[in-house]
Amino acid sequence: MRVLSLNIGRCQRLHIGERSVLSGIGKRPVDGPMAVARLGLEGDEQADLSAHGGLDKAVYAYPAQHYAFWHDARRQRGLGLPDETLPPGFMGENLTVEGLLESEVYVGDRLHFPHCVLRVTAPREPCYKFDAVMGFALAGRTMARAGNCGYYLAVDQPGSIAAGQEAWLQPGQRALSIAQAIAGKWAKHVR
Repeated sequence: MRVLSLNIGRCQRLHIGERSVLSGIGKRPVDGPMAVARLGLEGDEQADLSAHGGLDKAVYAYPAQHYAFWHDARRQRGLGLPDETLPPGFMGENLTVEGLLESEVYVGDRLHFPHCVLRVTAPREPCYKFDAVMGFALAGRTMARAGNCGYYLAVDQPGSIAAGQEAWLQPGQRALSIAQAIAGKWAKHVR
């Protein structure tokens, strides 16, 4: 796996209809190495720690391969321009990665970067804030059905990380892939 972009963001107000909620979903690429502590990347914030952040969801990785899917989904709904490119971090991810899709990574796998070690803990479970950012209702359900949710990582060994770095995968017990985990969590909603 290789990090294509390293993304962080501060909590900001997100307007959803007539409501205004605090959200940390807006991430932007940053240059250079960033410190990675037990609670995530230096300078990154999450607003709802019951769903994002904390020790088990300190860093969020998202495969860049899925960006084409979202470009098409938005275009089919008349959102954005036909030649629009969604920027890294648009999904709210800290790491835009190449390689290791949800079917290839398992809860408990460890990713060894040159200066830190991250452990796969869970799939992202999209919420209404994701719908708002994507610009259409049921975007979260679309993400879950497609299984292109990305995955959360705990920081087993703090250090630093930078775009362009590669990680080698140390397999865990390999009992539950991220694809299986998101399918199981959303099975009751997909009926």
